[in-house]
Amino acid sequence: MKKIFLYLVMTFHLSIVSSQPGMTPDRRADVEHYEFNLSLSDTSDVINGETRITVRFREPMQEFRIDLDNVRPDGKGMLVSSLLCNGKEAVWEHSGNKVILRDCSPGLSEIVISYSGIPSDGLIISKNRFGNRTFFADHWPDRASAYLPVVDHPSDKAAVDFIITAPSHYEVVGSGELVEESDMPGGLKLTHWKEVCPLAVKVMAFAAADFAVQMAGRVDSVPVWSWVYPENREAGFYDYSVALKPVRFYSELIGPYPYSKLANVQSKTIFGGLENAGCIFYSERSVTGEGKAEKLIAHEIAHQWFGNSVTEGDWHHVWLSEGFATYLTSVYEEMNYGKERLAENMAADRSRVLRSSERTARPVIDTTIKNLMQLLNTNSYQKGAWVLHMLRYEVGEESFWKGMQHYYENFRNGNAVTDDFKKTMEEASGKDLGIFFRQWLYVAGEPELKISLVPQKKNDYSEIVVEQLQDHIFSFRLTILIKGQGKETKVVMPVTEKKSVLTVKASPDAVMTVDPEVRLLYRAAGIK
Repeated sequence: MKKIFLYLVMTFHLSIVSSQPGMTPDRRADVEHYEFNLSLSDTSDVINGETRITVRFREPMQEFRIDLDNVRPDGKGMLVSSLLCNGKEAVWEHSGNKVILRDCSPGLSEIVISYSGIPSDGLIISKNRFGNRTFFADHWPDRASAYLPVVDHPSDKAAVDFIITAPSHYEVVGSGELVEESDMPGGLKLTHWKEVCPLAVKVMAFAAADFAVQMAGRVDSVPVWSWVYPENREAGFYDYSVALKPVRFYSELIGPYPYSKLANVQSKTIFGGLENAGCIFYSERSVTGEGKAEKLIAHEIAHQWFGNSVTEGDWHHVWLSEGFATYLTSVYEEMNYGKERLAENMAADRSRVLRSSERTARPVIDTTIKNLMQLLNTNSYQKGAWVLHMLRYEVGEESFWKGMQHYYENFRNGNAVTDDFKKTMEEASGKDLGIFFRQWLYVAGEPELKISLVPQKKNDYSEIVVEQLQDHIFSFRLTILIKGQGKETKVVMPVTEKKSVLTVKASPDAVMTVDPEVRLLYRAAGIK
């Protein structure tokens, strides 16, 4: 999700997903289904909610904790009025932004929580660029619990129903398939969207606004829809119709599209784009009528495979979502606009990574990060993309794409962590990738290289000398193009030591071009 990093200049309310951010929830309980019944109003920002949670308790539990914000001093937050477990009043309390259910018995239980309040976050109740009132779910990373009772962690995926009752002038879109739209008394309308595939809470979504709606087309049997503001209807339909191309491209490259439909929605998300499952939200400014949103749309659509269907098992493995979407966007551009576009994108991404690590060098998988918004960083996006780019050439084209397809197939609708991806790529390639994954994902920084071409006494030969100046010694292959006396020679040099030397046939006047195909993430300390 090519997010605009507003977190640098804004302060968000972040709920705590467990005892410590990034920690996994209690594995003795597994949420299987949410049903969110929400009532919206034009006269107040108060929402009334009833949530049914189907949860399987694997063993007796003294307490089960559900994330839901309490009412704050400013009056925003949720007030729980009742909680039923299997049809009976339960022992519960709501404190510390948790609804705590006591004395849970093994087996499948249905919890019904009734509540109301003004969302402090997670549901953006606002006006759009044309001054019309709108409601947009905006859950990433763990902001849904500002107004929904959930287990707000990517590892606990569940099916979901959104049943929204709102003034009848609103069109309502959501994750899944539309199963009901009914007029109700008092000028209201009930809209029911149902998603049977398990989703992480962060990518469950609905929106209520004045929309113009058009089906852009189908890819195989999957309908691709555009939901835009009526005031920029023609421009929006034009801009969002390009979505058909990346859906078709990724379906052929990776595997079948994971959901029953795709809606591309003009929205009030705080991000440039938010990859909600089957219901992507884009910044309202993405509609220009000039077809400028293709790269953003390709990025968010790539998330439907990686991030949504195959979801990181814990927050600190978010590169499996963001790095994948960033790289697949560049691959999409490579296949549609030529290899030069891929090289341009990777060169730009490399510059961003180097600038970032120059300020603060951190590993891609950084468990020291506690504020989850800070995971939206260059490591997760651009360096994650670079890891995939280098892996592609480490294992070879055929093995790389076979591994990507198997990874999707093996973990579709589930969770994976980095080691799962590593093992899948090792199986696809037959290579031990331990060193590769360790140095690029768990070590801070990148190789800093001083590279020299040193003529030898025998005039037709020279030595390529590569010195690594950083503390950790990386292992990689470095491509060098040597030009001299009207000839070009490409050399692939293994670099595994502090100082590596390779003798090549090259005249004293030869000139080197290092990494001509843009396939290595490195910092040039000097080339001569």
